Amino acid sequence: MRRRLAVNLTVLVTFGIAATPDAGQAPPDTAAPSYTAPRTPDGQPDLQGFWTNATYTPLERASGVTGPFYTEEEAAARETGAAARETELTVPGTVADVHYDFTQFGLDRSQSAYVRNLRTSLIVDPPDGRIPRVTAEGERRLAARAEAQRQLGGRWDSAEANQLDDRCIIMRGAGPPLMDAAYNSNYHIVQTPDHVMILTEMIHDARIIPLVDRPLGRVPPPDPRLRQWMGISRGRWEGETLVVETTNFNGKNPFQGSTENLRVVERFRRVSDDVLDYAFTVEDETMWARPWSAEAPMTKTVGPLFEHACHEGNYGLYNTLVGARLEERRAAEAAAK
Repeated sequence: MRRRLAVNLTVLVTFGIAATPDAGQAPPDTAAPSYTAPRTPDGQPDLQGFWTNATYTPLERASGVTGPFYTEEEAAARETGAAARETELTVPGTVADVHYDFTQFGLDRSQSAYVRNLRTSLIVDPPDGRIPRVTAEGERRLAARAEAQRQLGGRWDSAEANQLDDRCIIMRGAGPPLMDAAYNSNYHIVQTPDHVMILTEMIHDARIIPLVDRPLGRVPPPDPRLRQWMGISRGRWEGETLVVETTNFNGKNPFQGSTENLRVVERFRRVSDDVLDYAFTVEDETMWARPWSAEAPMTKTVGPLFEHACHEGNYGLYNTLVGARLEERRAAEAAAK
């Protein structure tokens, strides 16, 4: 990972690629003219290459923000403030000092390729840019999850209480849907006549998406008894757009609180040599009162992707538990005095 970051930063600085300003910036009536993507040898629109969805645009519109777009000045001010927070150093010797040094490792988004987006939220429907109301059943499930977590203790008290990304099981960048992972938000797309592969840099999860109408014969729908961390995907081409529908989630990796009943429909369309439009719609009648949709464009970045070994030999988890036991011992000693 560190080697890839060094190469990435060198190339970006050399060629002055700090951001891609033409993705998701303008309302539809001022969109760029039509573009026809290059073709793979078998005639499919070519989506292949290395892409990033790193962005400073939040999923939901912040409270007090009105309208779907920022002005150029407002967007620049937000990005400058966010970049400053990512690169600032904390006070040595404090708990807050235990963090990734984004400056040292080049992980802050301002020092690499990111998608500059004037939208005030990635969510485009509902129009208020917010996740819809949670159903009564959804509220019950969220309360049950919170109680289960409370029973396990604090986040760092045990391996079971650790979150999935703490344990390096899966991270949000893997999707679906594909979301900015805060750093290393990079993907490698590879196509064959009957499959599309999306490799995520974070923990190197790979989604193998069979195309429904492939040369070897039509792919059947997934067996409802089979459930997976990233669900089971099926893809199809609708003109220039790759449409991927994913169901059969196991519910153990909830997206924004979703359940095993989550259904995700993604749309990939190349709109220029360097920009890939990416949009998704999610629905889960168990959790939300209605479906909702978002747009998260991608821009080209530098490859290849090297293996992301989340923590070698699982020492990260071991050290977390050692720290938790040390805090407990110190608390007990202080109480005994």
